[in-house]
Amino acid sequence: MQPLVSIIICNYNYGAFIRNAVESALNKTYSTIEVIVVDDGSTDDSRKIIDAYAEKIVPLFKENGG
Repeated sequence: MQPLVSIIICNYNYGAFIRNAVESALNKTYSTIEVIVVDDGSTDDSRKIIDAYAEKIVPLFKENGG
């Protein structure tokens, strides 16, 4: 059995790029992965995009930490 590999994507107002980052992580050939997307209180459309992947990733939303 392969060990679990976590791919963590940090996001803050990168709505224009977050879809590509998530798709890239999900398309890895290694089979035992989890994709965690941490959004630091984005004010653009990032949350909407991240929510669209909720079944495939672990979304974490927090208030902006500065």
